[in-house]
Amino acid sequence: MSNPHPGSYAVPCIFDPKRTLASPLTVSVPGSKSITNRAMLLALLADGVTTLEGCLFSDDSRHFLACVRDLGFPVRADEKTGAVSITGFGGRIPKKEASLYVGSAGTAARFLTALAGTSHGVYHLDASLQMRRRPMAPLLASLRELGAEIICEDREGFFPFTVKGHGFCRRNLTVNIEQSSQFLSALLIAAVCSNQDISIQTQGSHGMSYIAITTRMMEQFGIRIQTHDQGRSFLIPGGQSYQARHYQIEPDVSAACYFYAMAPLLGIPVLVENVHWSSMQGDIQFLQLLVRMGCLLTETEKGILLEGPAGGVYDGITADLSACSDQAITLAALAPFANTPTVITEIGHIRYQESDRIAAIAAELTRMGVPCREEPDRITIWPKPPYAAAVQTYDDHRMAMGFSLTGLRASGIVIEDPGCCRKTFETYFDVLDDVVSRLPSKKTAL
Repeated sequence: MSNPHPGSYAVPCIFDPKRTLASPLTVSVPGSKSITNRAMLLALLADGVTTLEGCLFSDDSRHFLACVRDLGFPVRADEKTGAVSITGFGGRIPKKEASLYVGSAGTAARFLTALAGTSHGVYHLDASLQMRRRPMAPLLASLRELGAEIICEDREGFFPFTVKGHGFCRRNLTVNIEQSSQFLSALLIAAVCSNQDISIQTQGSHGMSYIAITTRMMEQFGIRIQTHDQGRSFLIPGGQSYQARHYQIEPDVSAACYFYAMAPLLGIPVLVENVHWSSMQGDIQFLQLLVRMGCLLTETEKGILLEGPAGGVYDGITADLSACSDQAITLAALAPFANTPTVITEIGHIRYQESDRIAAIAAELTRMGVPCREEPDRITIWPKPPYAAAVQTYDDHRMAMGFSLTGLRASGIVIEDPGCCRKTFETYFDVLDDVVSRLPSKKTAL
């Protein structure tokens, strides 16, 4: 990792209400984590060589690629160009026995577990201590319903475990997605490997924007899916197969949102290259929330341009973040500087991610002297200038990136363990340093 601040990062306070920019702050971000990992799974299930361009290279994707190799699939990866090629065998896994280590990669953990449970083979899967704490029970229950044998070696419903797959012994299954939509995405993608129709019923409605990414990408790789009951029931007709192809990964909108959030925070125009409304990523909806806070949005050929309100003066909002919950921390980081309270709702599921994110947000805001009220599925934040503080990140990349924004407007904010960003955006603090260096000094204009 190239981040020169492995232990802590002192965020430079650069806010100046008198600053004006003649041209937008332009930023480039890596490829989408969600799309990269889905594309890699679809590629290994296709028949032939799939080439992926613009891939994200991070801890998560490297663990995923290592597992793909451990399963026997030929892989070529070039981190400099962002290109990955994977040779698939039409849904067949080359190795019938393998040990896989997924690290802290939740997507790899869920996707590869579903693949193992619906195949014909014996696979041992383990994970980092962080991932060992994250829920797997709903997915394991669905795989057992299909006929897989699963032995959990420590706690039931958690890593590590051994999966013995017997293919699809049933045509109908259910899955509970209250804790993670990845359980459903994993089963939808794997269901194509059956030679018969597969029907999947869902319990809960969390993360449907991510399900939309999954079904869209399955269609792009040649699969027809039928959706019923307002998106709670899916039918994957049998006799289909994924088609190998050349595929371009979109820029990561989740990463782009940290820079777009600087528009209201600093009162400046921001453009993230190649981010457009046509993006299939749910986090694009976060930009609508920034518009509600006073920003002006324009679609340009180069990307979406977001112009912040003059002087960084904006209102707090009440917002349902169920469709873009990765930005709950981002919105919380902006909340102390708003004119009115901010209420972030429908985020109960983020308690089961890399950290208990609601509790972590409340703890760090309290550490900074910002009043807030934590509830099971929401948090309310009242405006107050933050105190200087060392922000704990809980080995959670989004805590590090999100609360770095607070330090751009409040003096004395230090981010502990900035290296946790290697999970998805390992050069984030390098990019932030570059952004700061390109902004004019206080009380000057570009």
